[in-house]
Amino acid sequence: MDALYYDVHTSNEGAVVPIIEGPVSADDVAEWSRTADVVIIGLGIAGASAALEAQRAGAEVLVLERASAGGGASALSQGQFYLGGGTAVQQACGYEDSPEEMYRFLRAVTTTDEDDKLRVFCEGSVEQFDWLEELGVPFAREAYRQKAVYTRTGEGLLSTGNEKVWPFREQARPAARGHQVSGDGDISGGHVAMTAILGRVAQEQIPVVCEANVIALVQDNGGRVVGVKVRKDGVDSYVQARSGVVLAAGSFNLNDDVTSVNMPLFSAYGKPLGEPTNDGAGLMLGRTVGVAERGMHGLVATASIYPPEDLIKGIVVNAQGRRFVAEDVYHGRMAHHIARQPDAKAFLILDEEIFGYPKHGSHTFIDAFETVSEMEAALGMPDGALAQTLAEYNGNIADGADAEFHKHADWLKQLQPPYAVFEISIPRSDYHWMSLGGLATDADGRALREDGTAVPGLYAAGACTSHLAQDGDEYASGMSLAGGSLFGRRAGAHAAAMARV
Repeated sequence: MDALYYDVHTSNEGAVVPIIEGPVSADDVAEWSRTADVVIIGLGIAGASAALEAQRAGAEVLVLERASAGGGASALSQGQFYLGGGTAVQQACGYEDSPEEMYRFLRAVTTTDEDDKLRVFCEGSVEQFDWLEELGVPFAREAYRQKAVYTRTGEGLLSTGNEKVWPFREQARPAARGHQVSGDGDISGGHVAMTAILGRVAQEQIPVVCEANVIALVQDNGGRVVGVKVRKDGVDSYVQARSGVVLAAGSFNLNDDVTSVNMPLFSAYGKPLGEPTNDGAGLMLGRTVGVAERGMHGLVATASIYPPEDLIKGIVVNAQGRRFVAEDVYHGRMAHHIARQPDAKAFLILDEEIFGYPKHGSHTFIDAFETVSEMEAALGMPDGALAQTLAEYNGNIADGADAEFHKHADWLKQLQPPYAVFEISIPRSDYHWMSLGGLATDADGRALREDGTAVPGLYAAGACTSHLAQDGDEYASGMSLAGGSLFGRRAGAHAAAMARV
């Protein structure tokens, strides 16, 4: 996924809680230290995209960034953008795609009720790709055609979702949509992308104030958000926003007060991804003015069993010795299903021909076994359960198909002794995760109340908002960076338009 496998990981021991105050009445603001049309909080992918679009639309923009520089978690990611519909890279690599095929797949795999946003995402995908390239974000016209979580070997396209997984491969024509930013092998794609984007922010002379911590929103008597309270160098001041404030302050991954309530399993055993500013400040600011929240239990986690890709030819079973998911699914989908097994326990069963150590996840190697009965006993499974699973699986493969879970024919192989086992349980592996829930917004980035009405003057985009994918079962790598940049642009454009009203 785009925001997983960061170069820097942060565990729950580093969890932090932001200092956020309730909304300030504009009547209590004695002096505005600065004024702009659009004030943007955060300079990751969503904030930078909003800033560029707002200024290009003619608005006076000011960005307030809490860290000492922009980039945020976006710069730490592997730099994958989930884009489709027939981008220049897809065409060069021989993949046929269209906005409608992209929509058909995402409509099939996701349960979001925000169909308008889903269509905007698909129909705007090609233009979004072109916009990124115009900024200098590089995508090589070459596809990586094996199964991988990400690549740093220069290719600009790979499959990063469940397009080839049953039943979705029958519901929409599969196409690779994971647009991988091309780096030099040592530098992550996210760093390369944000270097280009932030370079354009500087080139277009968009004002940015760093080490500026927004601790409150300012509202007028009608409830419109008209500015923010900022703490910098221990001094508080107020910045006025004539047309809108855009929250783009990142995720709440490191806020244990929020995660322990909404995702207790991964909060206890997983490793949240991000940097210290991913403390939920945007979420908390939205709460102070009544912004609704969606999908707060949703997350995508990964401790992939591949690469090497041959491991997909093995089987994954629970503590009862039964399969519960096709092994060729996207790694976030696999983690989602493992989390729902008893005690979140699962095992990867291989044989000698396909044995290898999973590259990601620090999965625990149990042992090698000459017989199924020895394996069952060592894993504490019911007598005969795993033997039945293997017999059924091998029998189905002999008939030419995985009748139970429809694993793709590319990965079908009968398993024969000697066997080998890795434990891939949630509590025993390094599952890194990021939240998918957050503030409710419409397709133009307006922050929404529980009744669906917009909070006047307030917008939100990026990781502090709810994603189109509700959980790892639905996610595809790159949806966060692509969605953050696309909807960030829309928020900036809409806020800028309000400056002209």
